[in-house]
Amino acid sequence: MQSFSVQSGNSKSNMSAFDETMAQRNGPVVLQVLPSLQTGGAERGCVDIAAAVVEAGGTALVASSGGDMVRDLDRAGARHFNMPVHSKNPLRMRSNTRKLIKIIREFDVNIVHARSRAPAWSCRDACLKTGAHFVTTFHGTYNITSGLKRRYNAIMTKGERVIAISRFIADHIMKEYETDPARLRVIHRGIDVERLDPAAVPAARIISLVEQWRLPDGIPVILMPGRLTRWKGQSVLIEALAALKGLKVRCLFVGDDQGRTGYRQELMSLVKKRGLESIVHFVGHCNDMAAAYMLADVVVSASTDPEGFGRVMAEGQALGKPVIAADHGASGELIVQGETGWLVPPGDPAALAAALREVLELDTAQRENLAAKAIANVREKFSRTQMCASTLDVYEEILSDAASTMAVLEESPAPVA
Repeated sequence: MQSFSVQSGNSKSNMSAFDETMAQRNGPVVLQVLPSLQTGGAERGCVDIAAAVVEAGGTALVASSGGDMVRDLDRAGARHFNMPVHSKNPLRMRSNTRKLIKIIREFDVNIVHARSRAPAWSCRDACLKTGAHFVTTFHGTYNITSGLKRRYNAIMTKGERVIAISRFIADHIMKEYETDPARLRVIHRGIDVERLDPAAVPAARIISLVEQWRLPDGIPVILMPGRLTRWKGQSVLIEALAALKGLKVRCLFVGDDQGRTGYRQELMSLVKKRGLESIVHFVGHCNDMAAAYMLADVVVSASTDPEGFGRVMAEGQALGKPVIAADHGASGELIVQGETGWLVPPGDPAALAAALREVLELDTAQRENLAAKAIANVREKFSRTQMCASTLDVYEEILSDAASTMAVLEESPAPVA
């Protein structure tokens, strides 16, 4: 039985990073499968785990439809296979199964880790046919609009181990699906606390953003990171700002609309209707989020649907910023009410406005005390190092428990379109 160990050996200059990994491999081969590698928490987690597998002496493979993060995989010494695993077309899913079987056999894959539903159906079938171990990560609540949709979603509960990204998600799995709790593992998403460290963000980077976004001196900044999509609750914050008229602030919405131009226009119309044109700015994508957090006086997460984890909440705390979040989903796992941030009822502009006023009135000593507690909270519970170590522990656990392999996989029904 293979297990993870510290990798050693000299690299050869004429080898790619992946070739070096294969030549020196003395640990398991892990294949992660997800729809794409463009952006998002699941995608970042995939790259982090791939790097951890390589560092621990294993071989990391990833199959997806591609994206900007493929470059990060290359740098980590992992290998990427471009496949249309995002497709829900039954014929394409069967084709993906055949391709995965080929990869599993060619590279002697030990573990297949599925991170989304459509790929999971193909992964499960490939594991049944090859004897590879099957793991899933349950990233969200997924809509349950019918019995057929529930059956489709349930593939994410059929891994030999099912990783939930929060206790909230674990509770949802137990409530909505018939899942053996012995197979369930809660592993919170992890963030790079070394990169997201106030001491690691030089003033020049912060000043650069201040100049780029034309922020006036001495005016508090409210920051809301996240793609422009309705459930993220941008309109809730706009309505809260309308209730704070007379308070000198700047509010920055940082994130792309990802093609949702209609929703962006709707938000801009609401800003104009509330007379907030001089206060609210949509600045688009930002390549230096650490600096963006650092220039903020308060970070807001106003999601109207529950967050499975809520990376913004963790990142804001990591940089010592007060965070205000909607009190549902995993928010209560990330924020200690009144100590590292504030929790307010979801979709309640008045409550959000009251919390904003309270945060903006904090004195220097109160801010420093909150910052210290927030940073400690994230470093203790939500670091990338902890997430990777816990995931590798799950892989080790599966490899040492071979008897569970086929029994769990064969519980699953045939694929659902």
